[in-house]
Amino acid sequence: MPERLNIGPLQLGETAPNFVLDAITREGKIAIDDFRGEKPVLVGLYRGLHCPFCRRHIAILSQLTPALKAKGIESLTVVNTPVERARLYLRYHPMLGLAASDPERTSHRAFGLPNMQITEDESAWPQKVSMSDVRSIRVELPDEMPEPMDPFAALEYLNKKDGYDITEADHQMMATGIGQLVGQFLLDRDGVVRWASNEVLDGGLFGAPNTRELMSAASQIGS
Repeated sequence: MPERLNIGPLQLGETAPNFVLDAITREGKIAIDDFRGEKPVLVGLYRGLHCPFCRRHIAILSQLTPALKAKGIESLTVVNTPVERARLYLRYHPMLGLAASDPERTSHRAFGLPNMQITEDESAWPQKVSMSDVRSIRVELPDEMPEPMDPFAALEYLNKKDGYDITEADHQMMATGIGQLVGQFLLDRDGVVRWASNEVLDGGLFGAPNTRELMSAASQIGS
């Protein structure tokens, strides 16, 4: 296991490592070093477009992109979805800001977000959790679901509600990374973390980022 995963997610004041990924919203590559020394960037690391919770978080932060840009801050969304699959989805569901594909989850490991394993009977958060513990979780989205549901039922319900068809590419990502934890990191122009929110430390699975805290931090580092 990479050393960063043993330490945990990047914390305030730490310098983000570089990663290089395939761009989704344009051709070529995107790297953290593209922004270092140039401008601040909000980095969102997600399970993939097969995850309806991630799609909702991406949409929330996409709406903030104009306000972030007004402060001189770029936005980079990273999904564990193969690039062609991601481009097809975003063709019909456009988002603001930059996006990159990371099916190997290198960015998540670099930023200290573990790929949580679901086991038969052993839990040791955030590295592993038992199936019974997962099924005991109740996801509540009162405006979108008729009742609280376990994560698997909620995933199925919301994907059907959204009309999101799970493809073979999605199945491959789910088979190896359905427990990937996610997070958002606001980096200043030197690549130092100035605000962060993630499932490891901030309330467990599926919690949405606090946009008020994010924009407050953005106001402090933006131009």
